[in-house]
Amino acid sequence: MWLKLFFLLLYFLVLFVLARFFEAIVWYETGIFATQLVDPVTLSFKKLKTILECRGLGYSGLPEKKDVRELVEKSGGLMKGELYSALKSEEEEAEAASSTTFSGEMHFYELVEDTKDGIWLIQVIAKDRNPLLSQDHWGKMVKKVSQFGIRTGTFNCSSDSRYCRKRGWLKSTLIMSVPQTNTSKGRVMLREYGGGRVETEHIFRWMTAHVASRIRTVRTPRGLEQEWLARPRRPLTMFLFAELAQPPAFFSALSVKFTGRIEFLFVDARGWAAESGLREMGVASLPSYVLKTPEGLYRYGNSTGEFISLQAMDTFLRSVQPEVNDLFVLSLVLVNLLAWMDLFITQGATVKRFVVLISTLGTYNSLLIISWLPVLGLLQLPYLHGFYECSLKLLRYADTTALASWVRADWTFYSSHPALFLSTYLGHGLLVDYFEKRRRRNNNEDEVNANNLEWLSGLWDWYASYLAHPIASLHYLPHASEWEDDPDFLLERLAFPDLWLRPLVPTDYIGGLSTWRFRREEEEEEDEEEEAPPGGRSEPEFRSEREEPSDDDRGGGGEAEASPKGRWEREGSGGEGREAHWSGWPAGMLRCTECVVCLENFADGCLVMGLPCGHAFHQQCIVVWLVAGRHCCPVCRWPSYRKKPDKPWEQRP
Repeated sequence: MWLKLFFLLLYFLVLFVLARFFEAIVWYETGIFATQLVDPVTLSFKKLKTILECRGLGYSGLPEKKDVRELVEKSGGLMKGELYSALKSEEEEAEAASSTTFSGEMHFYELVEDTKDGIWLIQVIAKDRNPLLSQDHWGKMVKKVSQFGIRTGTFNCSSDSRYCRKRGWLKSTLIMSVPQTNTSKGRVMLREYGGGRVETEHIFRWMTAHVASRIRTVRTPRGLEQEWLARPRRPLTMFLFAELAQPPAFFSALSVKFTGRIEFLFVDARGWAAESGLREMGVASLPSYVLKTPEGLYRYGNSTGEFISLQAMDTFLRSVQPEVNDLFVLSLVLVNLLAWMDLFITQGATVKRFVVLISTLGTYNSLLIISWLPVLGLLQLPYLHGFYECSLKLLRYADTTALASWVRADWTFYSSHPALFLSTYLGHGLLVDYFEKRRRRNNNEDEVNANNLEWLSGLWDWYASYLAHPIASLHYLPHASEWEDDPDFLLERLAFPDLWLRPLVPTDYIGGLSTWRFRREEEEEEDEEEEAPPGGRSEPEFRSEREEPSDDDRGGGGEAEASPKGRWEREGSGGEGREAHWSGWPAGMLRCTECVVCLENFADGCLVMGLPCGHAFHQQCIVVWLVAGRHCCPVCRWPSYRKKPDKPWEQRP
């Protein structure tokens, strides 16, 4: 977990450095930073119209370039970054934005009248009539208004003629839906276009006029003084001081988007004298966008990435006054970026990587949703209102710093270039995979070199052996290295005991397990003479040799041979001081003198049974354990009916 957090923070640092690198390239080629102001005089008439289109200002009555340039200057300073974004968005408008087709009254009510949090433009096509706008003009209208967050739709009265008669839509027309009040989820009003000229520019001017009517407008210095000193209805108020007849469309669209969170106020300063008191309010020049908060004034447009556009100002306002849904989406993005790191950190087979990734995605997203439920409940408590306000205050202090402006600028840049964002994430992940592979190569070469067939075979073995029965015990906690070496340990911990069916594995294999008698050196010959049958042949020490010992067990036996005296056993009377006789111990079985099932020492002459994994127990104890449905070793959990595979590095010559 901490490793993934480190790699994710490193990735964010890489994004920050790359953004500065791209900005340096632009500065080297053009000699202008993205935050540097551009003189509108140097721009062509087409580029000036593009800027006005993005800001939402009409220019149909301005045939001269001088008039268009003055309108750009009156709406706000033009930066190189805004010009680049405007030209880029114009190129991307080749594909028309999506438009909704309403199927009837309930569909219309659900999206338009019940949502109450956005602006809609609906073209109503009367029954057996032609639409007011042709398909070509309607496509242009959709592209023009969609850049301001205005949604569009088409309602054909042929699908629900009763609702059209109820509304009085007897002819083809255009309907605009705008929230009526300044409270969240308030009433909406439907307005019908009554203009005589069916042109895109006239329709857009009609829309912006209605949306701008929702914003409180101040036209005299006296009214501004009253508004400035009055107690605001919202803790945050966004002021626009400009010499315009009405605010730009992007400013009006933001007032609808932040309804109930931020109050918007437009100050028409046309004809105001210099002694109007604007300088005392912190307004040094016109136009000016000022955010008034309980902590003070913040002039928008002086920091990096603060352009006069809908996307840039929306990102700024979301950061200083976020909604719960904004925080949830941000946490969702971060958690999924963190989870996808598992695809590169996990080593081994490709199928294993994706299985671990899917498991991590499901776990992380489930934990995120579960964690948000109590948070939403706590936010509803009135006792935590003070804590909530204090948190927002600290957030505003942090978001009005220079570092926060850099972060917002990078967010805007990468959100407009998703391919660059994904390619950098993929490149960072490949570097992480390379360094992780080199780090683990010396520690676990088998895991790094495992192929898909081997891992799928192990996964199928686990599925066949553990799907139908519970874990025998949850007291055994594997070492951290075992989690990495064998994925079975991880899958075992995800199972729930007592919720699965009892095993369907037959118990015939128990009769084929290795069985022998435990002997001590001093009484070995005497016991063999007493137990010899009349035929002169002694009882075989091994009842079954059907299963060959694995190389894992030979490795365990090798460790015991390195210490020939083994473990000493003291059993009280008759057993003290006698060493176990290992010559009769089967090859591949790990030497021990105690049964971990009953926790008793092996008595001289008792029957001992070994499992394929190499661990030995009292014959009676392990048979009771296996017959009860726990078909695995009590020590290592290896299936008792399956031979353990050999490991190349443990094979003997």
